[in-house]
Amino acid sequence: MSQTLSKDPQPTSDGDGGRIPLEEWLPITESRKGNVYTATFHLFCSGLGLQVLLLPAAFAALGWVWGVIILTVGFAWKLYTIWLLVHLHEAVHGIRFSRYLRLAIASFGVKLGKLLGIFPVMYLSGGACSILVITGGKTIKQLVHIMSEDGKVPLTTLQCFVIFSCLAVVMCQFPNLNSLFGLSLIGGVMAIAYCTAIWSLPLASIPHRNQNNISHATKDTSFDTIFNAIGLIAISFRGNNLILEIQGTLPSDSKNPSRKTMWRAVVISHVFIAVCMFLVAIVVYWAYGDKIPATGGPIGNYLELYEQDYSKRAACFIHITFIINCLCSYPINLMPACDNAEMVYTTKRHKPCSVFVRMMFRVFLCLVCFFVAVGFTFLPYLAVLIGAIGLLVTFTYPCFMWISIKQPQRESLMWWFNVSVGSIGASFSVLFVVASALRLADKGLHANFFNP
Repeated sequence: MSQTLSKDPQPTSDGDGGRIPLEEWLPITESRKGNVYTATFHLFCSGLGLQVLLLPAAFAALGWVWGVIILTVGFAWKLYTIWLLVHLHEAVHGIRFSRYLRLAIASFGVKLGKLLGIFPVMYLSGGACSILVITGGKTIKQLVHIMSEDGKVPLTTLQCFVIFSCLAVVMCQFPNLNSLFGLSLIGGVMAIAYCTAIWSLPLASIPHRNQNNISHATKDTSFDTIFNAIGLIAISFRGNNLILEIQGTLPSDSKNPSRKTMWRAVVISHVFIAVCMFLVAIVVYWAYGDKIPATGGPIGNYLELYEQDYSKRAACFIHITFIINCLCSYPINLMPACDNAEMVYTTKRHKPCSVFVRMMFRVFLCLVCFFVAVGFTFLPYLAVLIGAIGLLVTFTYPCFMWISIKQPQRESLMWWFNVSVGSIGASFSVLFVVASALRLADKGLHANFFNP
């Protein structure tokens, strides 16, 4: 963000956490015609993604009891921080904080807010899109392998990345966040489809399954394995970096503040998210137990088990719906980066982006994500190590933002609770980084730079 935002005399609006170009110029707040349905679609698509497929791997390391406990506590924790963000959106009279970074700056000051907020927010935007390219591209290759009669794959991994990225570029050309609700709906339906297929197929085959050779005992109880598994569960709670942005698409007035509509959307969407997450984690772990790689790594390693155990049609259905979900999730995850790029442009040019300039910005950002994906195809192996920094956005920052803006009485119950929860979240982020680093030092990492 430019340091001169508050000094430029161009048309500005104070209704978004500080003097920034008119909200009508920027893609996140260009349209405030959203409703509870569009917000629900956005929340569901951004909140349930490819990370849900890592949950069985976490259960394989933690076991039944601790897996369920940690997943339940993490889900409740995420809901609490969402509640904080929803109520902080209009916590200051006459101001709507429609961007996470703007709320961080308002809470912690310009320098500290940027220092704490820019990297995790931009990582959760651009980094998520790069991982979508890696995962979606490799899933396309795996789908072609399943469909081929001779088992040969005519496409290279790089070609699959190009196919996915080209489709993603086209889908990113919607003008603003609110206009993406159709993609979010499709992405949410696809997420429900592949999650349902993943947990229902083992249940449907109970009469024919032999569970005698499946073990659910945890074999490795070392520090790095346990905390790496907890980290896999933690990074599955995604989407908090988009809460304020999604709420910014809703209309708001004194009689009907946006927080009421937004909270209804949060409740509805997270009922479906909870059902999908718990069923995938519990049923898949029950069905495959120690066959699931407890190390995480590439998303859906165990999907190859579905290719072996079920029909080719079932495996193709799971892979196709998963690819479509990745494509639909891409534009909404990229939107904060697009909005930030356009903010810099409108600040300097004192005018909104033309259709051509907006399109070029999005093509450029998609190319950056593509080159990161090609250059660092091992990013999924670093999910916990890098994702631990992004976890601060979900589990830590909202608590301290609440204290800074709402200013509850010092040492009151609400003050102590938020300080405790925020501090525990920061501590866990450090532990996840340490555990992931120890695991990498022990197991090693095949860093194939620019060799997908």
